[in-house]
Amino acid sequence: MAAAALRGLGYTGRLVLVGREAHHPYERPPLSKAVLRDAATEEATAIHPPAFYAEQDIDLIRGIQAVELDRARRQVRLADGTALPYERCLLATGGDARELPALPRGTPGTHYIRTLDDARALRKSLRGGARVIVIGGGFLGLEVASTAMDSGATVTIVESADRLLPNALPAPFSAWLAARATAAGATLRLGARITSVMTAAEGSPPSGLILDDGEHLTADYIVVAIGLRPDVTLASAAGLEIDERNGGIRVDARCRTSDPYILAIGDCASQHRDCLGSHARLESWQNANEQARMAAATLLDADPPPAPYPWFWTDQFGCNIQMLGMPAQDLSYLCRGEAEPAAEAPKLIWLGHRNGVPVHGVAVNAAGDLRQMRPLFERGIRVDPAGFAGAATLKPWIKTCQQAAAPF
Repeated sequence: MAAAALRGLGYTGRLVLVGREAHHPYERPPLSKAVLRDAATEEATAIHPPAFYAEQDIDLIRGIQAVELDRARRQVRLADGTALPYERCLLATGGDARELPALPRGTPGTHYIRTLDDARALRKSLRGGARVIVIGGGFLGLEVASTAMDSGATVTIVESADRLLPNALPAPFSAWLAARATAAGATLRLGARITSVMTAAEGSPPSGLILDDGEHLTADYIVVAIGLRPDVTLASAAGLEIDERNGGIRVDARCRTSDPYILAIGDCASQHRDCLGSHARLESWQNANEQARMAAATLLDADPPPAPYPWFWTDQFGCNIQMLGMPAQDLSYLCRGEAEPAAEAPKLIWLGHRNGVPVHGVAVNAAGDLRQMRPLFERGIRVDPAGFAGAATLKPWIKTCQQAAAPF
């Protein structure tokens, strides 16, 4: 996306895009959903058609690892010995799936999902009737669990925290989501620790897990989805500043690292977030795309696009869930709409506010309503919390809030 944005802004110089995967650049969000369900959807994940790179005069180098960032010579060295000189370098190295020491990558019967090849391998295992344990109750784990169940698998989700998505959702909505997953047929084990891995015989694939309460969980396959480790190998070895709190490459408001000739974006980058009051890595499709545009403007000394309000989305257990903003401990939450977890098509919005100012919104099958509310979040407009849940429709309530905030 950054390469495309550079061409869109009029850059005509040499542009080299290096990626260690053999595939053309693709979108990752569908890997745990559509691609895991149906091989025919793979083609639609391409960010651009293959011909795009030649048409835009982008030198695309696939399937080769970048192994060294030489800041003194301003060169990137590749695994095949090629040295690429640069005037400016943009790191969009993303991250790798965190591994569970007892079940490292390559363990038979164990899957991680970060790449297209990962999704392909897991898809083959999700045959009807398969018993699957998903370790991790975050967005990825829940999406994989939901898709696996759609494919006919029996799923148990093991999460060490006492609720789902504790860092992303308010406690009441976490409880609602857990009830939704259970109603869909998933078995949840929250606040559970894994004490050992069961195998039928030495050297054979895992046959299940033993939890700290003594429970034995049997499975045909195990999926590990315990988060992402930012790939800062090049940056760290080159001496760029790394954020001690989140492990990302520390960047400024315009995505510049501690080296003025090197920028970083996406899952690997740690940037200050006003809504949090601190630096953070945002692992989201929106953030990756917006930072790509920001970096392209910075590289060309152009005016940057305005930073959008953080937005996230996920599809799981028959629901489209969209989120605006970030949660915080001091927020008060209100719920609007049908909240029955087992409903065929529930529709509700949780509004998190601080003294009446919207900060965090979570919508279930109500993306249009949340989109209408976006200006309230972006402008920090104080609202009438009591009217939120009681209004027959949102549009008049939003208009009233905006009018009350307008200067005389």
